[in-house]
Amino acid sequence: MKIILTGSLGHIGKPLTETLVQKGHAVTVISSNPEKQKDIEVLGATAAIGSIEDADFLTATFAGADAVYTMVMGGNYFDPNFDLTAYCSNIAQNYVQAIRLSGVKRVVHLSSIGAHMDKNSGLILAHHNVEVILDKLADVAITFMRPVGFYYNLFSFVPMIKNTGMIASNYGADEMLVWVSPIDIAAAVVEELETPLVGRKIRYVVSDELTGNETASILGAAIGKPDLKWILVSNEQMQGRLESIGMNPKIAAGMAEMFAAQHSGELTADLYRNRPAVLGEIKLADFAKEFAAVYNQK
Repeated sequence: MKIILTGSLGHIGKPLTETLVQKGHAVTVISSNPEKQKDIEVLGATAAIGSIEDADFLTATFAGADAVYTMVMGGNYFDPNFDLTAYCSNIAQNYVQAIRLSGVKRVVHLSSIGAHMDKNSGLILAHHNVEVILDKLADVAITFMRPVGFYYNLFSFVPMIKNTGMIASNYGADEMLVWVSPIDIAAAVVEELETPLVGRKIRYVVSDELTGNETASILGAAIGKPDLKWILVSNEQMQGRLESIGMNPKIAAGMAEMFAAQHSGELTADLYRNRPAVLGEIKLADFAKEFAAVYNQK
């Protein structure tokens, strides 16, 4: 198959590219960074250097493809003028135009847990809006991938652990959390790209299920802090902390609301109605080694 991938060689893009090439597919990887061209070609893929903000570029790149993998990369959350919702919606419209004009009939789109919610989901509302926009495509088979919390998001707690000896957020503690590895997401995306589909499909991807304190315990053991705890703070405290480090206030409010939806269970409600029968292979204990390496570098 001729497959086009967005997302460059990121956390998901690199293992996704490697697997698809190994399986004999003709893979083109879109990247906005010309310096990535050699890295892409080393993996046996073709580089398409351009921006997903350029609908004409996307249309030309998608031409002749059997399938495309789309995703919407974030922006600078510390830019006071950044509008995440508008940015994501604009990219989604570009994808719709490119898919229609190029004649692509199979799409696998990276969405998010919580995308079933049309309100009270904070930053995740942008993913919901993208799904709604893509869903308007007629005669195109689309899988909406909805991964849960990425392991690597836990790196954001490194400074806090160093400074306070704990993890604090407005979700977590003794509630059940769901985590995922980009490697497991890539494996699931490969399966979807290779599987014929008519209409729409939603697929959740989960690697591990642990409470906040179980998560803290595993990470703590890896960094030599076996008593590491995860404590709950208020939504206001969470938003204030994010703003104190320079985050765009609107983004900070959206992030706090997103975590509050996780705490209430709204964010994961549809996941547990459609829980995958098999979890991914990469467990938190595996990621903890990577976490410890980063922790000990800083």
